[in-house]
Amino acid sequence: MTVAPVHPAPSPLKAVGWTILFLVLGFVLTLAVGAGGFAIAGAAPDPANPTTRDLVVQTVAGLAGFGVVTWMLGVRVLRLTAADLRWAPLATAGRGFGLGIVLGALPAVVALGLSVPLGHAQFLRDAGGPLVYLRQVGLTALILAPAALVEELMFRGVGQVVLARAFGRLPAILLLSVLFALAHLFNPNPTALGLVNIALAGVFLGLAFYAPGGIWTAWGAHLGWNATLAALDAPVSGFPLKIPWIDYEPGGPVWLTGGSFGPEGGLLASATLVLATAAVWKWTRKETA
Repeated sequence: MTVAPVHPAPSPLKAVGWTILFLVLGFVLTLAVGAGGFAIAGAAPDPANPTTRDLVVQTVAGLAGFGVVTWMLGVRVLRLTAADLRWAPLATAGRGFGLGIVLGALPAVVALGLSVPLGHAQFLRDAGGPLVYLRQVGLTALILAPAALVEELMFRGVGQVVLARAFGRLPAILLLSVLFALAHLFNPNPTALGLVNIALAGVFLGLAFYAPGGIWTAWGAHLGWNATLAALDAPVSGFPLKIPWIDYEPGGPVWLTGGSFGPEGGLLASATLVLATAAVWKWTRKETA
């Protein structure tokens, strides 16, 4: 007698349909919660120059929107378990998150470090001191952390699980990585290479999702990359973040260092992300759960 799997693979058409529905419902609910938040705040966001308040409202809206849809569609309708969604137990979540931080921070440090001898970038002294610097870096990380989690819920959550069952892990990761890059299309000063690198980062994070720490590792890697760039005063996907005491000048050429889009717009980031992706691929390829 053949025993049916607990979660049979959906047909490719159904998998794509569920993924589209997940993303659409998540965005609609996020927009609704965000509109309510800005109405309460009494001011509309400025897309060209978002304030800390704008980022907090948008992040809270994203967590609410995609968190609810993950539970409503992923758990209640599709019957996905915490293990299916790669929500590792709390006993291992901290280790996975910490390892993810290291996985994301290392390629960011290498990309910025190489920009000094190869791209004539400079780290200059800015106003403020070490204590002011540490406080601002901490506050910036607190803002970036939930924002990174929102993007992990969007692109390494229900959709990746469902698509991977229908098409396999790598095709699912590649498809969602393209969507991940397109979601950054309207960031400040985007470039073709920048979008390619963001897609590559999506592959890196999609593979980290299958590390023993699950989504915690992917979240940590996402935050590790973003927070390290911010801590060294480099733009994050086109968004400049004001950090005292240190001033990063990217040098050039832009195709190498990324210019005003940040390191993600240059070939140095491409190289470090390729190496990081290869390392995570080697680490996770034997993971079957």
